[in-house]
Amino acid sequence: MTTTGAEDRTQKAATSRDGGQRARWVGADHPRYKWVALSNTTLGMLIATINSSIVLISLPAIFNGIRLDPLQPGNVSYLLWMLMGYMLVSAVLVVALGRLGDMFGRVRIYNAGFLIFAVTSVVLSLDPLHGAGGALWLILWRIVQAIGGSMLMANSAAIITDAFPAEQRGMALGVNMVAAIAGSFLGLVLGGVLAEWDWRTIFWVNVPIGLLGTVWAYRSLHETGIRKPARFDWWGNVTFGIGLTALLAGITYGIQPYGGHTMGWTNPWVIAGLVGGVVLLAAFCAVEMRVAEPMFPLRLFRNLAFTGGNAAALLGSIGRGGMQFMLIIWLQGIWLPLHGYDYAQTPLWAGIYLLPLTVGFLAAGPIAGHLSDKFGARLFAAGGLTVMAASFAGLLLIPTDFNYAWFAALVLLNGLGGGLFAAPNTSIIMSNVPAEARGAASGMRATFQNAGMVLSIGIFFSLMVAGLAGSLPNTLTSGLTAQGVPLANAHAVANLPPVGTLFAAFLGYNPIQQLLGPQVLGNLPAANAHTLTGREFFPHLISGPFHDGLIVVFALAIVMSLIAAAACLIRDRPARSS
Repeated sequence: MTTTGAEDRTQKAATSRDGGQRARWVGADHPRYKWVALSNTTLGMLIATINSSIVLISLPAIFNGIRLDPLQPGNVSYLLWMLMGYMLVSAVLVVALGRLGDMFGRVRIYNAGFLIFAVTSVVLSLDPLHGAGGALWLILWRIVQAIGGSMLMANSAAIITDAFPAEQRGMALGVNMVAAIAGSFLGLVLGGVLAEWDWRTIFWVNVPIGLLGTVWAYRSLHETGIRKPARFDWWGNVTFGIGLTALLAGITYGIQPYGGHTMGWTNPWVIAGLVGGVVLLAAFCAVEMRVAEPMFPLRLFRNLAFTGGNAAALLGSIGRGGMQFMLIIWLQGIWLPLHGYDYAQTPLWAGIYLLPLTVGFLAAGPIAGHLSDKFGARLFAAGGLTVMAASFAGLLLIPTDFNYAWFAALVLLNGLGGGLFAAPNTSIIMSNVPAEARGAASGMRATFQNAGMVLSIGIFFSLMVAGLAGSLPNTLTSGLTAQGVPLANAHAVANLPPVGTLFAAFLGYNPIQQLLGPQVLGNLPAANAHTLTGREFFPHLISGPFHDGLIVVFALAIVMSLIAAAACLIRDRPARSS
């Protein structure tokens, strides 16, 4: 049997010095290297994105563990930053880290990310503090962990694009992208299960995976891409980082009450963050068009297919993130308590009842990536978003106290749509950039995806609060007075900002006991006090106003999904195959 020169070189590279034994790790020119690169980067993306959502559903257990009441007015900021810090840092840093990968080596940056991620997972699980100190420990180390996660997210797609030929690239990116988005769904399930045991386990679970991935990455991955040495674009990085941080932080704080208003959009600091962020991002664009070696080459947006793919990624991420928050509120705050589940168990069961969402995504994602290589990516991506829009419409039509079979079918449909969209859209983006810019393009794609998750909190929470504000006060007043609560006390509770009620539902709390206090409850008949503080009163009370808010939220999600579907169909001026 004859061998080619390339095969001969591969055999020699894989043979040890002392006896012709095959080396444990394959070289960059080995035919199997591309599968090694795919499997490691898929593990990296999975662990990075699981951690963007695992805290989301575990927050009640975390706050109980560090002995901090998240519903106290002074603690709302801790709640928001624990929720948002990881996603915000990821959104800000991935472009810069992708660019650094282009300059100094994508594998080098990626490997460092795995190491940082593993070390910070250990530190997070050892939080020695309680109260505000414990919350700050978690927030600050989650931010450091997000730096490691950003290194993984920024360079994984570029490493895969370097390793795979064009005819297999859609499938490979599909597997990686499915892992990325599936991680955000799996995090909900894992968080619910692990928080039931011990809140620290949501960080412990990362440690063995992180250590394994770190050793594996350093031993097996090789630089195969085109490295383009360049000077670091300091002004571009500073204007982009501060501008995006200010904008996203302003949106985050905009959902908090301010000065007697239900939300904080009139807060001078919020306005300064929003305006200053936009100004700095405009300055970033001006800087990038003038410097010789920009952080992100804006010329890539001249390619209409690249622009459309990123626009679709942003809108799809906003819709997906908003849906996750709404479904958690719906399950933990309303449906599960109404069906006899104790509040302490709602994170676990919310994760279990959302399994069809993950199943749908995992079923459709790899298949869509494979088929898009053969039949073109655009129709799959646009079709997936259209399916998601249909599922949002279905969720609008079912009652708040739904039959689970209908709910499961609709979230399964949403997962299938997300799976059909994710891989083909990533292929559209990454196939429309030159090889030397793949790191920056991968980082920009991840930025749009992560920024969409942060934006979804501000946009969807604001719309939900606006929907609640119209009907919640009257509903609270009539419900409380029907149980004998004095009108003055009922009015006082009803006039509190709706965001408090929304956070209570999000965390699976019944806040009535805390809001009325022992003095009011002590003066009521025992049966009435028991009803007010029981499992079903609060969910029943807010279910009507919550559905009013859902109509607004899911209507916007439908519009965003359809616009994103249209963006997927855009072709560059000289028509290119997907």
